[in-house]
Amino acid sequence: MDAKQLNDAGRAMWNNKASFWDALHGDDGNEFHRTLVSPSVERLLTLQAGERVLDIGCGNGVLARRLATLGGDVTATDFSAELITLAKKRGQPSGTPIDYKIVDATDADALCALGENSFKAVTCTMALMDMPVIAPLFRAVNRLLDDGGRFVFANMHPAFNSNNPIFMIEKGDKDGELYTEYALKLREYLHMPPVKGVGAADEPNPHYYYHRPLHEILNTAFEAGLVMDGIEEPAFPRSDVPDQRPTWTSMWQFPPVLTARFVINKVAMQNL
Repeated sequence: MDAKQLNDAGRAMWNNKASFWDALHGDDGNEFHRTLVSPSVERLLTLQAGERVLDIGCGNGVLARRLATLGGDVTATDFSAELITLAKKRGQPSGTPIDYKIVDATDADALCALGENSFKAVTCTMALMDMPVIAPLFRAVNRLLDDGGRFVFANMHPAFNSNNPIFMIEKGDKDGELYTEYALKLREYLHMPPVKGVGAADEPNPHYYYHRPLHEILNTAFEAGLVMDGIEEPAFPRSDVPDQRPTWTSMWQFPPVLTARFVINKVAMQNL
């Protein structure tokens, strides 16, 4: 399938499991989002009250609601009509009413129709890995941001948490002491084709994941006239109580999320 066919298939998959995903994340997101994604995005975004912010790939609106609570004037988009409907149904606890719209993030013109040079902040959380192409989004971000604006994305960390890493657990006896150690097993990094993966246990259907090594993600942003000026690699805190089975909460040395902030590269733009 080409990129358009993959994108259309992905939209159908997400529409089919929108209710499951909405119930899974609820109003405030799951533990992964609450502990890793949202805090790192908020730190890098430094949103100021009254700023106009665009949340791309908003899902059921978890981050959009949080940004509105922080005082942002929020527009939130997703390519899944079902997720947008569910986001609207959830309402919001406070803030200026969120403007939800159905927009395909792989369509730069559709994104730019939301208002060129009119946003102080743009976010995209845990959605880049669901898109068959990301260059249109980065190009659109450059056109959407006002002077002094910034773009923050959070994504599955391409080095550790991309297209099915394998969790490993080792138990043993060393010098008379029992120990438990955890590790990740990775087979590929530089080149991986799109794969269908289960986002969460018991989902109605898998969806496509698109792995991109770090240089591919960053170079796509740089080519669009953006420059990175902040980065975080959030991981779950270390626990002295080992899990019975390895999960990301066991892997305190490995960040499952990469969060980065970009601003417009004015020097590069002068040379385009």
